[in-house]
Amino acid sequence: MVIRKATPADLPALMDIYARARRFMAEHGNPNQWKNVHPPVSEVEEGIADGTQYVCCEGEAIAATFFYDEFADPTYAVIRNGAWLSEAPYGVVHRIASAGTVKGAGRFCLQWAYEQCGHVRIDTHEDNYVMQNLLKSLGFARTGIIATHDGTDRIAFEKC
Repeated sequence: MVIRKATPADLPALMDIYARARRFMAEHGNPNQWKNVHPPVSEVEEGIADGTQYVCCEGEAIAATFFYDEFADPTYAVIRNGAWLSEAPYGVVHRIASAGTVKGAGRFCLQWAYEQCGHVRIDTHEDNYVMQNLLKSLGFARTGIIATHDGTDRIAFEKC
């Protein structure tokens, strides 16, 4: 598998992957994290334009997609019921979703993100046990609770 920046031509496939991810989450006890609206097309288009939307490809096929950037995410400025492991610069992963066609694609994306800077923060919904288990298996530590831009709580994870 290889990771590359997403292009405008990838947009239809990415939106299909996100629709599949919403169905998968709902079928696995997590119907509220993205509901039927996240991520909006405009957010994915913005990520493509600014170079923060990535795809994981197996051959020519897109196996997964995600947001990655190295910045101080404002939603991570306040953490409750815990603390960050390090205040060093970090990479952020958001909107990670698999096409469900290649086993281990999500794991590959998270490992790639960690290799970029050796310090990654990510968050997920309390009902997203699939993601929580994946993060723990990759050595991410549960560090507390953050509030997203819309005020909803998410479990914060970090690896450094």
